[in-house]
Amino acid sequence: MGSIDIVTKQDLEQFKADLLAEIKNLLEEVKTTPPRRWLKTYQVRDMLGEISAGTLQTMRNNGMLPYSLLTGLALYEYADVVKLMEELKISIKRRF
Repeated sequence: MGSIDIVTKQDLEQFKADLLAEIKNLLEEVKTTPPRRWLKTYQVRDMLGEISAGTLQTMRNNGMLPYSLLTGLALYEYADVVKLMEELKISIKRRF
């Protein structure tokens, strides 16, 4: 039969401190890691709310979203996608 371990309040406090320190380190890594400069089609579709491939193609054809072709692969600059999202943002004014 297996042994029973007893967890003390001090053990829980130490676990909590270790866990919070690890979370803090992970958040710092996310903050300091710059986004990729070039994105693939599936990444852009995800950023834009899981739009269809056809919608993204239309946006390219209409000149809404600049892109580069590399051996047939469409690549998009991260900054261009963010700029498009800002341009399409709808401002909501509340009336009080």
